Amino acid sequence: MQPRNMSMRGAVDLAAVKAAAEAAEKAEQARAARARQAQEGGEVPSAGPLVFDVSEAEFEAEVVPLSAEVPVVLNFWAEGYAPAEELNPVLEKLAAEYDGRFVLARVDIRNSQNLARQLQIRDLPTVLAVVAGQLVPLFEGPAQEAEIRQLLDQLITVAEQRFGIVGEVGARSGGAAGEPAEQPEPADPAMSAAHEALDRGDLGGAIQAYRNVLSDRPGSFEAKLGLAQAELLQRVQVMDPQAVRKAGAEQPDDIAAQLAAADLDLVGGHVDDAFGRLVDLVGRTFGEDRDRVRQHLLGLFEVIGAEDQRVVKARGALARKLF
Repeated sequence: MQPRNMSMRGAVDLAAVKAAAEAAEKAEQARAARARQAQEGGEVPSAGPLVFDVSEAEFEAEVVPLSAEVPVVLNFWAEGYAPAEELNPVLEKLAAEYDGRFVLARVDIRNSQNLARQLQIRDLPTVLAVVAGQLVPLFEGPAQEAEIRQLLDQLITVAEQRFGIVGEVGARSGGAAGEPAEQPEPADPAMSAAHEALDRGDLGGAIQAYRNVLSDRPGSFEAKLGLAQAELLQRVQVMDPQAVRKAGAEQPDDIAAQLAAADLDLVGGHVDDAFGRLVDLVGRTFGEDRDRVRQHLLGLFEVIGAEDQRVVKARGALARKLF
């Protein structure tokens, strides 16, 4: 069974904005509860270990909920396979050094074969992360400590900026015991209204609400992501999938047909197909037509997020077509 709110590799989770808000709220509630107990002089409940083993049976029940509080790094390995075994102590050392900014879950692939197939694990070691129930690919195969450290820093930044998740330093090692947590910032009413409209399917209302937020705060990543998702859903909502796919296959140079097919590809989880379709179309068009396709493609990039490697790859391919 696919864990609730999980975005598997190659799929787009169109509930990401809602998941981000829910994750931030749950994380703040957990921190506030520990802070209250610390202030009252009671025993502060443990936030859990920095490193632990997890099986596929425990994945949905433990890892996904925990990822609402702290980034969870998943290391897929197998005993007796040297490249995978050698990575374990490196990641454990980094988990201790980062002291709660992420936690490490070790997954022995021999005991979690169904999970490995579901997550499309192709090599060992493979290291992924789960943040607010969203899957974030990190790396496959052996890697140097300096490279891993850089990826972890990027992961922590994305978790904070996109989902408001900040692992508590010392909360799992005891270093911060008794220290009250910082008070969460008050919820943004305008952003909350936009999320609520998206959640109840009022796409027009959500689009307007996100635009209102962006008029005041043009740099809001959360509002840009929400707007891009709501606009995509609104376009796809009125489509006849069979007709769109037929037109996309039979009319390769029809811009409207290709834009619609790309939207459908993206919602269906075929991210590379959607991007590749429009990058190729940019190479076959000129002037206003080319700009129309390019702008649409940039809008789809917003849905996925600039940090996603599929977007990075597609941006490079787009640049080569343009220049």
